[in-house]
Amino acid sequence: MKFLVFLGTVRNSTPPRPVRLGVRVSKASIACLNSQFPEHEFELIDALDYSLDTVFKPQFAYAKGKAPTELDVLAKKIEVADGFVMISPEYNHSMSPALANLLNHFGSSLFSYKPSAIVTYSAGQWGGMRAAVNMRTFLSELGCLSVSAMIHVPKAQDVFTEDGSVQEGEDQASWFGYFGRTFNQLEWWAQATNNHKAVVNPHTMVQDFKVTPEQRDAP
Repeated sequence: MKFLVFLGTVRNSTPPRPVRLGVRVSKASIACLNSQFPEHEFELIDALDYSLDTVFKPQFAYAKGKAPTELDVLAKKIEVADGFVMISPEYNHSMSPALANLLNHFGSSLFSYKPSAIVTYSAGQWGGMRAAVNMRTFLSELGCLSVSAMIHVPKAQDVFTEDGSVQEGEDQASWFGYFGRTFNQLEWWAQATNNHKAVVNPHTMVQDFKVTPEQRDAP
């Protein structure tokens, strides 16, 4: 199966230090995923790699073939993915606005009927857990419901190095065991939804919202 790991931060300056703390968490997450599930593919999607226009216009709002190439490419990756890992810092007790902005450029039908896992982090003691609660609602509206277990990494700069390995004095097996509870749930649900989609196509049971808001209105 194929999973996309979204790193939802574009912060690239100090303070605070170190710069781009989330990169460490994303590298550690992918290392854990690769070690536990070598049969699957995991690709990092870094929000900083996408130069989105100041005036918001989602990928699906363009005429066919007229959207920015990078958005069309990412739309295809989301469509064929089997699940998602969403990594976010916490801003004002909420998820990263950069992550919300990037995900909002794509229709929910691309995410629907696939599971997601929530990973949050912080430079302080709470590990972004309040953002994680906020993310559950957001991801459910996209249709990629999050698994029950979540990952929170407080003081991430003291846990992981720049390359995603653990700092001296930290136990990698313990951290990977903690990550594994969430990732095992993600893999199980991805396999389950894959198996059922092979029997019943959910997009034929529930029509996707594609044209006008009236498609969501009650009769």
